[in-house]
Order: sequence, then C-alpha cells, then structure tokens
Amino acid sequence: MAIAEADVKWIDEPRLGFWEQLYIPSIIDGLKITVGHIFSPQVKTEQYPEQEPKLPANYRGVHRLNRDHENRVKCVACYMCATACPAHCIDIVAAPAPPEWKDREKYPETFVIDELRCIYCGMCEEACPVDAIELTTLYDLTGLSREQMIFDKEKLLSVFDLTTKAGTDPVRTQAGKLGAASEAPPPKA
Repeated sequence: MAIAEADVKWIDEPRLGFWEQLYIPSIIDGLKITVGHIFSPQVKTEQYPEQEPKLPANYRGVHRLNRDHENRVKCVACYMCATACPAHCIDIVAAPAPPEWKDREKYPETFVIDELRCIYCGMCEEACPVDAIELTTLYDLTGLSREQMIFDKEKLLSVFDLTTKAGTDPVRTQAGKLGAASEAPPPKA
C-alpha cells in the first residue's frame, strides 16, 4: 500500500555556516572534553592481583549447585535452567531418584555447564524452582584447556562447599522484602 502524498513531510538538510564548514567549533568542543579528562580522571586503576577488587553485592561469577539439608544435590532435574539458558551451555541427564528419596522423582545423573560458553546472565538462577543453581562471587576462573572449563556436577558441588566454608554465599540466597537480589547482605562484624 502506497503512502499518500499529503502524509509525506519533506525536510531540508540544514545549511552549515562558515565556521561549521571549517569544523572549528567541533574541534574546540572535543579539546575541552579531552583537557577536562586529563585534569580530572574518571578511571581508577586497580592493582589486581596484589589488591583484591571490591565487587558489587550482586556480582555474578562462577556457578554452583546447592546441596539440601541432607547433603544431597538440590536439583530435581526439571530442565528449567537448561531451557532458560540463552547460551545453551547447560546439559542435564536425569535419572530416577533412589526410592529412599521421598521428596523428588528424579535427580541429575550428570549436570554440566560450559563456563566458556556461558554469558553469566543469571537466567538459569532465575528459572530454577528449587534454588539449586546459583552464581557465586568467585571471579578468578582459570583453566589450561577447554576441558577444564567444563564444570560437571562434582565440580559445581565443590564450588558450593568452597563458598559456604568461606562464608561468601551469593546475596541472592538471602531474600529481602523485594526478592532475593534486592538487598545487600548485612555487614560482617
């Protein structure tokens, strides 16, 4: 369907004056900004690794799989995290839960996250109905090969053990009035 001629509004290109054609006002404006940044720098250099960075309370780092009160993996293998993941970096293989586990039908036989593929968006954490997967405040993620950066269930559970022992649980595990990520944790004495 064509647009009616009456609905079209033609705009003339603005005419540049003599000074605008020489670009002198634009150059002067750019130099003002540059000189302002030289005398009042905005960027602060951190001396990492000698000095640890101060991360915000809601920083999203390495994943962990949480354990329940009976020291079992909290995951019920519902595939919600893998479905919500935009990077498709989570792979779960479910198995029937042992008969003595009365609270669930299945559990993850294997649970794998490719940390190199992950974009650390937190969608897996938001999608999990049982709070089994979380992003921690661990930021120094290193590996010598791609295989070392693929975290299996045991490695993700070891991150849980490490963070709970160190007392660096994610702020999202401590729910506030507006939800888990709304409040910073109370200061440590």
